[in-house]
Amino acid sequence: MSATTVVRQPSAADAEALALIRAAFQHARGGNATELRNLLDAGAPANVCNESGDSLVMLASYHGHAEAVRLLLGRGADPEIRNARGQSPLAGVAFKGDVTIAGILIDGGAEVDGAGLDGKTALMFAAMFDRVEVVDLLLARGASRTRQDVAGVTALSLAQGMGAHRAAARLTVA
Repeated sequence: MSATTVVRQPSAADAEALALIRAAFQHARGGNATELRNLLDAGAPANVCNESGDSLVMLASYHGHAEAVRLLLGRGADPEIRNARGQSPLAGVAFKGDVTIAGILIDGGAEVDGAGLDGKTALMFAAMFDRVEVVDLLLARGASRTRQDVAGVTALSLAQGMGAHRAAARLTVA
C-alpha cells in the first residue's frame, strides 16, 4: 500500500485572507492608519506576524508611525511580541532613537525593562547608540540602570564600549 499526498489548492477565501494580511503589513509599514483601521475592521488580526516574526506593531513602530501604533495598541495589539531575532518593538525604537513611539509603546503596555533572549533591554540599545532622549525617557519611566544582559554587561558599559559619550554621561548621573 502506498502513501498518497493530498495537495489542497487554496480556496478563494484563503486567497482573500492572505491578501488582507499582506495589505495590513503594507499599511503598518507605510503608516496608513486609515487603511489599517479598515483592514482591522474587516478581520485582520492585530497580533498577526510575518515570516520574520515582525508584528504589525513592530513594523509601524520601527517605521515611526505614531497614529498606526496607537490604533494597533487600541485594538489589542501586544507591544511585547518579539520577532524571530528576539527583538521587541520598544528595543527597535530605542535603537532608532524615536522617543515619541517609545512613549506610546510604554503607555500601551510595553515593559520598560523587557529583555530579549540576550538579556538586552531597550535602555541598553538606546545607550549603545547614544539615543539620549530615549535614555532619558526610559529612565524616567523606571528602566534599571544596573540591569545586566546575559553576559553581565550594563547599559553604561555598553555605552562606554560603543563610544556613546552622551548616553554614558546620563547613565552615570544618579
